[in-house]
Amino acid sequence: MRDPQERDVLSMLDLSTDLGAIVERALVLKAARRAGQRTPSLPGSNLGLIFEKPSTRTRTSFEVAINDLGGHAVVLSTKDLQLGRGETLADTARVLSRYLDVIAYRAFRHSDVAELARWASVPVVNALDDREHPCQIVADLLTLREQWDRFPGHRLAYVGDGNNVCNSLVLGCAMVGIDFVGAIPASYRPPEDILREARRLAAERGSKVDLVEDPADAARDADVIYTDVWVSMGDEAQAAAREKAFHGYQVNSALVRKAKASCRVMHDLPAHRGLEITDDVIDGPQSAVWDQAENRLHAEKALLEYVLAPEFPPGAL
Repeated sequence: MRDPQERDVLSMLDLSTDLGAIVERALVLKAARRAGQRTPSLPGSNLGLIFEKPSTRTRTSFEVAINDLGGHAVVLSTKDLQLGRGETLADTARVLSRYLDVIAYRAFRHSDVAELARWASVPVVNALDDREHPCQIVADLLTLREQWDRFPGHRLAYVGDGNNVCNSLVLGCAMVGIDFVGAIPASYRPPEDILREARRLAAERGSKVDLVEDPADAARDADVIYTDVWVSMGDEAQAAAREKAFHGYQVNSALVRKAKASCRVMHDLPAHRGLEITDDVIDGPQSAVWDQAENRLHAEKALLEYVLAPEFPPGAL
């Protein structure tokens, strides 16, 4: 069984009161990389990347992140592992823990990520599952921190599916004091336990979590409009029903005009252009999408330091 003092990041809630420090550390790491400075704070560390789903940003950003920090990545798919032939997650976790210092796992089921973490004796980072996507939201908060001196006093409108990204986003907003309003059809809202915890955290920080059904109500006076795909990986069989349910939830120029003039538009990618977001918005001057994508790298470097460095944040660069 694992050492209870090892740091796992399976949910935004695992970052607890350290979330702000992680975002600030990511800012420092980004500035250093932009200045051409190396930050080998984790020399010799080995990161295992297990992927059950395709990946562009997560695989690339994690591989570059551990390389920048002085370590090495080992990329594994279920085709490479004996998991594909029936070996248990418990046995896989115990074996990989003998080789690796940290494991990032992109899985179909959150229960599998939790099972791997239960048996691993090294930290496990959730690189996306059907419940949450914490790595993405740390990058998103880094993107917003670059725009704002402080998080409280701002309003984020989420438009679309109450999926894994939305679950982590509502928790992350609540944790740092951003008002969250979600325009989500009633049948596709986040689980009640996620909403209950987000509202508790928001109340502690003086912010709010609201749900509406009209995107215009959410977008009004928003500092940020955020959207995601209507059909996530694993939901392809529901594509027709989902596209029908989300008709009218598109982020387009008309919706953006209802927000503040300074509003930024966010999407975690990949985007289905012409469905949840239009070309003129994602490619327009208010888009923060490409900053989000870059910031996955810097956020994941900070997360790797958080789970592996003896002291966090490490000493001055």
